[in-house]
Parts: sequence; C-alpha cells; structure tokens
Amino acid sequence: MKSRIFFASLLVTSLLSPISMASSQAQSPLICLAYDEGGPGDDSYNDAVQDGLKVAATKLVFTLETTVTSGDAKDRKDRLTSLVNKGCQIVIAVGSGYATTLKELSQQFPETQFAILNDATVDALNVTSVVFADVQGAYLAGYAAALASKSGRVAMIGYSPQKDIFERGFLPGAKAAKKSIVVSKRVISNSASATTSALLRSGHDVIYLATTGSATEVFSAIASSNRTARTRFPAGLITLEPEQFLTVDAASKKFLLATVVKRVDLALIDLLTVTLAGSTLFDEVDPALGVYGYRYGIDDKSIEITLRSPALISARSKINTASVAAAKLR
Repeated sequence: MKSRIFFASLLVTSLLSPISMASSQAQSPLICLAYDEGGPGDDSYNDAVQDGLKVAATKLVFTLETTVTSGDAKDRKDRLTSLVNKGCQIVIAVGSGYATTLKELSQQFPETQFAILNDATVDALNVTSVVFADVQGAYLAGYAAALASKSGRVAMIGYSPQKDIFERGFLPGAKAAKKSIVVSKRVISNSASATTSALLRSGHDVIYLATTGSATEVFSAIASSNRTARTRFPAGLITLEPEQFLTVDAASKKFLLATVVKRVDLALIDLLTVTLAGSTLFDEVDPALGVYGYRYGIDDKSIEITLRSPALISARSKINTASVAAAKLR
C-alpha cells in the first residue's frame, strides 16, 4: 500500500486513560474516537475497534479520548463536536451512522481531520473513509459455499444495496468452484430467519449471511431444519465478521462452516500509524463521488476467511488459490 507510513522508532506505551499519566498526556497527540451505538461489548464493530486500539497502544504514543453515542442524530453531532473542541489530531467515527453528521461537521470544521470506519459516502477532503473490499470477501464465501454444498444449491442473504457484492463476488466465486452450482440471492429488510427457512425448503444447503446484527435466528432455522430432516442434505452457514454478533454454542457451532473476517483492528492500527506520522490515508475510494481514504482487502491481510468445517479445512489449498483471484477484485 503506497500511502502507508511506518516508523520503527515510535515509542512503546500502554493505553493512556484520561485520568492517568498526566505529564505524558501533555506531550502526546490526542486521538479521539466516537463508538457507535452500544459501544464496546457489542461483539461487533465496536469491539473490533477496541481490539485495534489496545494493540495500537502497545506500539504508538498517543492519548485516547472516546465517547459512545446513544444513536440519534443530535447525540451523534453533540459527541463529535465535543471531541473536535478538545483539539484532537484526528476524530474517528465508528460506523455509517455518523455519515450524515460528518458531512455537516467536515464543512463546519475544515481544519479538523476526521475519519469514518466502514462508510464511503462522505465526500470531503478532511474525511478519511476506511472501508473494505466486501466483494473480495463475498467471492471467498461463494467459493467456500460451493465446495461445501452437497445439494448443489447455495445462497447469499443480504440487503438491496449489496447487488454488486453478489454479482461480482459471491456468484462468480461459487461458479469458480463448481460450474454447475445453482446460486441464489435473497434480499431482506428485517429478520432473516423466514428467508433462511424458505431457502432450506427449496434445497439450498449452504447460506452466506451478509447482513448485520445477530445470526442467532438463522442458526435456529438451520438447526430446526436439520433436526427435523426437512431437507435431503444438512445445511450450514457462512457468516461475516464483525458485522454479525454471534451466539455460537455447542449446538450451533456444528452448523458454522466458515467466517469471512474483516480485520477492522488492523485497518485502525494502520490509520493511527499514518496519522501520528503526520500524514493521511488519501487514496481514491470512490472517484465518482470524491470519497478518499483507503479500501482494505486480501492483499493488506485485512480480509480473510476462517475455515471451520473439516471438509473446507481439507480444501484449504483450493481456497488459498481462490483468494488470489478474489484479491484482484476492486
């Protein structure tokens, strides 16, 4: 990645709290971060970000100021404005829920450097968008799904805006593994459990869940279908992290075939390293919209697939080869 800057001479420190090491705080740069609704402990994006901060604190010198939004627009604006007024070297917002607020504040505070994680819609020069090549992860999910399928039918459950992820990622990935595979997509606006049950009844035995939130209901639908032998072949699930927070117990673990992982922690460490070096991530993310930052992918070791079923683990070499093709997708 041409825009990354690393300094081996950066001092090692522990994570600084607002009430400790006052003398060091006076000299170290202030990094400010606004967690999304729920904050750390959500088993999702907030936790992934916190993990990145903990690792960054062992490698870089900075003082950290964080806040957690209640979720409504006014609270998001108030919390980001409060951070701006503290004189932060950068103000980082976690999640697309902050996008509308950042569009306003980036104009109100043109001298402040902002960043937003997992969103590519803010067209401001002082906003760095840190996003992921979701199409690459979907390709790997499709490839793994096709290899794991015994019925010859696989599906992706997602949202309406994810058409590109399906058509350029999941579908070609599945076809690359098995040309004869039947590949479906289902769009949902709320619960995925009913959609999952319908797919299982129609013979789909591997599902890639590309939505946000808990996967518990989908696991329950798969477990119920397998338990009652409603389909010829037992079904399994491929999940996406950190978008989904999972409750995987002994009963549901056997239905989890693989997990596509977006290394938010690594991207955050990269962002902090570049920021503290006095630079910015400024590649084109969406030239048409004028969005800048960086899109992380397989080549950055920021998208990977964790194989969980014995059948997929034994096919690791094939999937590693598929990742080379997936990494070329932009």
